[in-house]
Formats: sequence, C-alpha cells, structure tokens
Amino acid sequence: MDLGFHHRFEPGQTLASPTLLLLHGTGGDENDLVGVGRSVAPQANLLSVRGRVLENGMPRFFRRFAEGIFDEEDIKFRAQELVGFIAAAAVHYGFDAQRVIAFGYSNGANIAGAILLLHPAALAGAILMRPMVPLVPSFVQDLSGKQILIQAGTADPMGSVSEIERLVILLGKAGAEITVRQHHAGHGLTHEDFVEAQKWLGMYFPGTQEGSE
Repeated sequence: MDLGFHHRFEPGQTLASPTLLLLHGTGGDENDLVGVGRSVAPQANLLSVRGRVLENGMPRFFRRFAEGIFDEEDIKFRAQELVGFIAAAAVHYGFDAQRVIAFGYSNGANIAGAILLLHPAALAGAILMRPMVPLVPSFVQDLSGKQILIQAGTADPMGSVSEIERLVILLGKAGAEITVRQHHAGHGLTHEDFVEAQKWLGMYFPGTQEGSE
C-alpha cells in the first residue's frame, strides 16, 4: 500500500520509538534521506515520503510560481494531504502518531514548516534544514512546547539571514522553542548539519539514539 504517497517505512528499535518523517528537497525521492535519517536517529522509526508535485519532472511537496515565490493555496492543500498520510501511516505501520518529528531539507523543510504552522498537532517537533518562510497564516496556531531545530547556511542564496530571522520570529510568536544553527555552508547539507541534528534529537527526543529510553 502506498497510502496515497510513494514512501518507505523502516522500523526502529520498537514501534513505540519516535518516528522521523523524512522530507526531501526538490528532485529527491523517498530514498534520499533514509541513510541520513538512520545515522542521526539510529533507534527511531523512519517514514520517508516522496512529494506528489512535479516541476519539470522533479518531485516536490508543493507548487511554486518561481524560485522563492510559493503557491500558498497549494501549500495549504498539500500540507493537509500530508497530515492525512501521516495519520494513515501510523495506523498502517503501528507507530505512535504523537511522536513524529519532521526532518526536512529545502522544499521538504518548507512543507514541514507549513505543517507546523497549519496543523501543529501532527508533529512533535521538526528539524528544518535550509528552510524559508513557507507562508504566513491568517491565524497563528499555538506551538507551545514544540521543539524546532533550524539549520541554515551562511552562504545559502535562498535561505538568507533575513529569511531565517523571519521564520524564527513567526514560529517564536506561536510559542515554539527554537534552536538555530548557522553553518559556513551554502544550500547543500554538510556533515556538521548531521552532527548537530543527532545531538539535538538526543537532547529533546529520547528513544532516537542508542542507549536512550
């Protein structure tokens, strides 16, 4: 069963462990982040999803009009669609729907951000790698208690310093607890990103690391 999305599910130590929701960047698929996910969260369940929108044949999670200019109505639709998939996958595979942490890169980080802003109950937390502001909702949901790690590149032409600041302000006003890590990097990910992600998961989400509960 694809449950509406092409995806991969890799069980962790137990199905009661947290589940890392892996969301690729433009042109990726459900295989891209599985190895990374297992390295940063050795004991977690992994749920890796392929975006359903195609841009010049490349999978994405929502449409855009141009680089950095997003179709906000499509973001709302696709976020709702993905939330439904997470719920269906939790029932199908038997993992805890209350312990899902998004791990998104680029376009995947942006749809994860949209889910946090529009459907915060769907995620326990999120790692947003090279994100942008996906949209500014008319109604701000309560993100109190949500742990979010933002990893930005100082030379990233898309996720500029001002863009990251806007995102931090938006999520912070909603009550999220945000950790920001700036790396000497561009839009691509580095080993440092993965080391920081693993440390952060170990700190806030027991059951993702070896030897943790």
